[in-house]
Amino acid sequence: MAENSADTVSPLVVKVGGSLAETGRMPAALSLIAAARVPVVVVPGGGPFADSIRALQPTMKFGEALAHRLAMLAMHQMAELIVVQNDRFTVVQSLAEISDAVRGGKVPVWAPLRMIAGDAAVPAGWTATSDTLAARLAELLGAPLVLLKSVDVEEGASLDDLAARGVIDPVMPSIVARGSLSWSIFGPSGEARFRALLAGEGER
Repeated sequence: MAENSADTVSPLVVKVGGSLAETGRMPAALSLIAAARVPVVVVPGGGPFADSIRALQPTMKFGEALAHRLAMLAMHQMAELIVVQNDRFTVVQSLAEISDAVRGGKVPVWAPLRMIAGDAAVPAGWTATSDTLAARLAELLGAPLVLLKSVDVEEGASLDDLAARGVIDPVMPSIVARGSLSWSIFGPSGEARFRALLAGEGER
């Protein structure tokens, strides 16, 4: 990739799963993030937009590489929906834009296609979901990673375990290991801990 993390800030990378929109948790999660006292960058899931691409692929008969690009565009669509929820959110597409947004007191919402298209660290296919993209962004920023999920995860569960159970995608653990990233997953019962983290009271 042409970009590197030099001269950029290191915000908390928070992946907001598309499934939160289906369970009704997304508005509350976004309200918490918009009020964060620590720097945050949001990585949106593809949600129903990505689901529509999955459904179209067998009929339209397009390959994994195109599906991967379209799924990242689905994330961009979710980003656009997120930014209209609060004036503090803004869509970003580069490390420089993330840095500028955070320094300006905004919460950047990352649309990944410009940065990730052609990134050899991210396989072009359905095995690499927004979980992997969030981990890749955290790696580039040297930042902690948080995943908001629609299911609770027991304390002590390993990423390999979670990948085997389908809670996260199978590519994400290798990126987390390579970057020695700190990570947390918050399900429905983790709102208080997530709130504390955004207030700067939790462990980053």
